[in-house]
Amino acid sequence: MSPTSPARRLRLGLPRRVFSQVLLMQLAIAAGVAVLATGLFLAPLSDQLDDQAMRRALAIAQTTAAQPEIAEDLESTAPRPDGAVQTAADRIRRASGAEYVVIMNKDGVRWSHTDPDQIGKVVSTDPSDALAGQDVMEIDNGTLGRSARGKVPLRDAEGRIVGAVSVGIEYDSVRARLIHSIPGLLAYAGGALAVGALAAYLISRRVQKQTRDLAFSDISALLAEREAMLHGIREGVVALDRGGRIRLLNDEAQRLLGLDGEAIGKPLDEALGEGRTTDVLAGRVTGTDLLTVRGQRVLIANRMPTDDGGAVATLRDRTELEQLGRELDSTRGLIDALRAQDHEHANRMHTLLGLLELEMYEEAAEFVGEVAGAHRVTAEQITEKIRDPLLAALLVGKATVAAERGVALDVPRDTALPDRLVDPGGLVTIVGNLVDNALDAAAGTRHARVEVAVRAEGRSVVLRVRDTGPGVPAEQRETIFTEGWSTKEPPAHGKRGIGLALVRRLAERQGGSARVGETPEGGAEFTVVLPEALTEPELATTEEAR
Repeated sequence: MSPTSPARRLRLGLPRRVFSQVLLMQLAIAAGVAVLATGLFLAPLSDQLDDQAMRRALAIAQTTAAQPEIAEDLESTAPRPDGAVQTAADRIRRASGAEYVVIMNKDGVRWSHTDPDQIGKVVSTDPSDALAGQDVMEIDNGTLGRSARGKVPLRDAEGRIVGAVSVGIEYDSVRARLIHSIPGLLAYAGGALAVGALAAYLISRRVQKQTRDLAFSDISALLAEREAMLHGIREGVVALDRGGRIRLLNDEAQRLLGLDGEAIGKPLDEALGEGRTTDVLAGRVTGTDLLTVRGQRVLIANRMPTDDGGAVATLRDRTELEQLGRELDSTRGLIDALRAQDHEHANRMHTLLGLLELEMYEEAAEFVGEVAGAHRVTAEQITEKIRDPLLAALLVGKATVAAERGVALDVPRDTALPDRLVDPGGLVTIVGNLVDNALDAAAGTRHARVEVAVRAEGRSVVLRVRDTGPGVPAEQRETIFTEGWSTKEPPAHGKRGIGLALVRRLAERQGGSARVGETPEGGAEFTVVLPEALTEPELATTEEAR
């Protein structure tokens, strides 16, 4: 068996549970307070008992000196054990319970004493203060030992000092009173300690329930694991107190929300500002898997209230998934366009084959020319007005999809956009979302048509997308730009309600705006203004030259 150091044995002997340690600490504190209170009470009690004994002795001496016959007997008789002064003093001593009553003349010679042999002798302590007319209280040692004393001058009928009276209270009786009061005091202290122990036990039991009877080491380990988990997971975690202030923000939440550690302790509205993200985290928007946009990120938020009135919200980054979903939608749109072209091409081939079999060669040649020219004219019309290749390619593809869905896609004559876009991808996203929504709204209506107008005004770009759909009610023209709002069924890859929110967010990020109105025919008209979306003409010319 290996030896164990004393320190090790001592540590192993201590209780590990929070309940036990809190109970021991509280008991130690209660016992210490009881002992301290008892000591603080006993210290002045001893002085109070001494003062009471001295005042009692002084009162007896004053009462004795007030009897005029004692002063007369002092002056008219000699100091004798059977004298009148001794007799009167002995009577007063027995009646008052004093240890002694000594009557002396101006020379300090005793006329009375408890011990008759001391009569006629000079007192052992200095009586000068009393003989000078002063009342004296003291604790001193004399022939009878230590006593509490009171000394007063003795005056005759004319008020002259003829001697002094000294009365002593046995000091052992004072000490006995002190000792006699200690058991009662200890009983009170014990009762207080018992009440404190009971309170400590009840508090410790409550602590035991709240800590689930864990040891301090277990709590430390849980806190360490909690910190590691919160800052290691790939989900954002935001904890709020009952006042709506941020009390926890893990690393992922700081990244997703664009905050730092200084946001902890601040109200949510102050840290994030107004917007849907703040409303979702604050619980003003309820539901599960709520969509919200923060900066350029698409987030999924869930909020769970806590027992203390606060809440914990989790955030998941859905930006990449949304991008993949939109790429999937674009791919599907391209496939639909190719399918439409294939279907249309097959029909035209069948028509051409029939013309050739009927030996209508001139009509066949004319038909081929018209078909090729129609596609070429559509592409040329768009590319002549839209110089940016990405946006032009998007509109050409959308025109094919629109034709398959029975919707005419028009680009007005006043459309003109030079190839000087600062952020072509952003404008493509905006146009793509608006055209898709317009096609969905216009499809199936009479004379279905979507008009896309883009023009440059200085360095600004103004985009208008009109459709012949049912339009947007006036009371919903701001709501439709809110994240998560949509009247359509969600696609297979996720949820709707992001497109228009991204359109406005991209426009506002460039200092512009996005709004919706109504066309004269009753459809919807979306207008997006992007200030400084184009580079300076001189700069563009220089870059082309390079």
